[in-house]
Amino acid sequence: MSTVVALIPAHNEAATIEAVVAGARAQVDRVIVVDDGSEDATARLIEDQAEVLRMDENSGKASALWAGMQHALATGAEAVVTLDADGQHDTTEIPALVAAWHETPNRLVLGARLKGREHTPPLRLFGNRMADFWIAWASGQPLRDSQSGFRIYPAALLRRLDLAHHRARGFVFESEALIVAERLGFPARVVPVRCIYPENHRPSHYRPTADTLRIIAMVAGRLLRRGMRPLGLLRSLGVIRR
Repeated sequence: MSTVVALIPAHNEAATIEAVVAGARAQVDRVIVVDDGSEDATARLIEDQAEVLRMDENSGKASALWAGMQHALATGAEAVVTLDADGQHDTTEIPALVAAWHETPNRLVLGARLKGREHTPPLRLFGNRMADFWIAWASGQPLRDSQSGFRIYPAALLRRLDLAHHRARGFVFESEALIVAERLGFPARVVPVRCIYPENHRPSHYRPTADTLRIIAMVAGRLLRRGMRPLGLLRSLGVIRR
């Protein structure tokens, strides 16, 4: 039986982390929480419910994801489900992502927040759509909700994935992972999921202007290095298929 591990990066998520961990534990074999230098009780609240990796200081989401992925690989994971600690991702939809991975094991499964997307804050939706266009072009595949952190990374992909993960990469990491995964033979499979906005939901760590510009700069650099990849643009728009 496949060993599926949930990986949850968390920074000051005491208000929601217990519910997220409990929901994930009901769906997968193991849960890893990377406490990214939290100043609240995040780690203490779930230390008996999950494997907790503690980072001495807040190093950003990319570093937390990378640390958790390496730990998961080293301890036998065959697939890693990533989800946010703020309660936006519906853990009851993890089985749908796992089923998609079983059907297409050589895909990065992307849980796209398409159910009830009309409730997404307009500024965030604009930033997501801008990022979708550029990342789809650079990766040569149609994409929806490229900024979703609700995903399954097959272990076979993670063993080959080599990405910068320092603090400045923040939200760039997950965008770049989609591009590199496609080049490594792991194109994305999009699975529609629901997005939840809890009453105690904190403001997003994602900064629509600054982080979107960083993502665009990363994508533009990759496109320039590949001659702007016109074939990738046509594939991303569905004009031609792979």
